[in-house]
Amino acid sequence: MTLPAIARMPTVAYFSMEIHLDDRIPTYSGGLGVLAGDTLRAAADLGVPVVAVTLIDRKGYFHQRLDEWGSQSESQSTWHPEHRLEPACARVSITIEGRPVAVRAWRYPVRGIKGHTVPVFLLDTDVPGNSSWDRTLTDHLYGGDDHYRLCQEAVLGIGGAEIMRALGRGANNTYHLNEGHASLL
Repeated sequence: MTLPAIARMPTVAYFSMEIHLDDRIPTYSGGLGVLAGDTLRAAADLGVPVVAVTLIDRKGYFHQRLDEWGSQSESQSTWHPEHRLEPACARVSITIEGRPVAVRAWRYPVRGIKGHTVPVFLLDTDVPGNSSWDRTLTDHLYGGDDHYRLCQEAVLGIGGAEIMRALGRGANNTYHLNEGHASLL
């Protein structure tokens, strides 16, 4: 495909529950997240019109440690988005279980070797006005029970689509769901 043909392509909106962006940003748990990050870096290198959406995972997946007997222990990998990300000027409200939940976005630019940037929007429900439980929906990657996960999937799928619209990126997209977690899109 030639570069002019790529420029005429609709934007690909890439939705994934986890994306490895930077070792200091614990928004991935393993292979699928690394693959998602590599895909976005390749898109940036090639100049492909892609925008990505994921969850912020303020407390990450977890840090794993093995002791001298091989027993695993886990600890949170808390980080501070305001130190690594740019706030995006978008905030939306979605309905989960009949109540409004505010969702804001942070932006992380994946820069290609020739300067093309793929913006990644990380969704966050730790927003004043949300209930204490709703504020935790974007705390842990794959955390909690099925109920928590379904609510996270609503934030990613429904909230992600609404954030894209609020940012003016909702029209003429081709959607790629990296997995079923964003199927509520």
